[in-house]
Amino acid sequence: QEPPGEEAAEKEPDVAKPEGKEDPPSPPEASAEPTRPQAAACPVGGRPGAVCGECGKSFSHKSALAKHQKIHRGERPHGCADCGKSFVQRSDLTVHRRVHTGERPYACADCGRRFSVSSLLLTHRRTHAPGDGNTDANRCPQCGRGFADPAALERHRKSHLGAKPYECGACGKAFAWSSHLERHRRVHTGEKPFRCGQCGRAFAWSSHLERHRRRPHRGEKPFQCGVCGKGFAWSSHYDRHRLTHTGERPFPCAHCGKRFGRSSHRNRHQRSHAR
Repeated sequence: QEPPGEEAAEKEPDVAKPEGKEDPPSPPEASAEPTRPQAAACPVGGRPGAVCGECGKSFSHKSALAKHQKIHRGERPHGCADCGKSFVQRSDLTVHRRVHTGERPYACADCGRRFSVSSLLLTHRRTHAPGDGNTDANRCPQCGRGFADPAALERHRKSHLGAKPYECGACGKAFAWSSHLERHRRVHTGEKPFRCGQCGRAFAWSSHLERHRRRPHRGEKPFQCGVCGKGFAWSSHYDRHRLTHTGERPFPCAHCGKRFGRSSHRNRHQRSHAR
């Protein structure tokens, strides 16, 4: 008689199952597809979290997740009209545009120096903080400003003495402040970081851009006469034109009192008294 086969040898004896009970279901087979991060559990009293399917980063609001996902898709919908550089968020564009406008909305309460971003202001304010608890040792005796270390105080005191320790390597001109030297260097480098968003013209200094913006661009005539409809590029030209309708003569001669509608006519008349 042949010995029982392997199947018969490995066969386990039947065991009676308790009535009313069944075998527990077998665990599901592992999926070959990678699992994506699951949404974070909802905190008590809060909103369900949102998780990025690309990197697993979690956010408290779906709107924040939507903004974040633009990074993975390469979307940069907010473009700078001055230089064309684009950004994921509008707030980043707002900060960037200060490069062109020269806007510095963050002012130091101690010295008045202004900055374009709040982080630079926070870094700067540490120079006014007392150093090692010895406030008097790093305080300027002339203006009372405090500094974080003796070196910062020494640099500041030179401004009271008329010293100009920051010298331009190109022309030798010296300045009391390093920021003034940096601004001066644009004369030599030709750098013009402040650009007009309307015409594209660039300027080395923000003050020049602001002055340019106050002037009308070519072909613009924003000042229109309500009487005859004639347009003018300059408000001063518009004011002078209005006198032709009102008959007003606001420029009197200092010698005889005769009045004129234009200052140039008055000046020409006054020269006749000097002959």
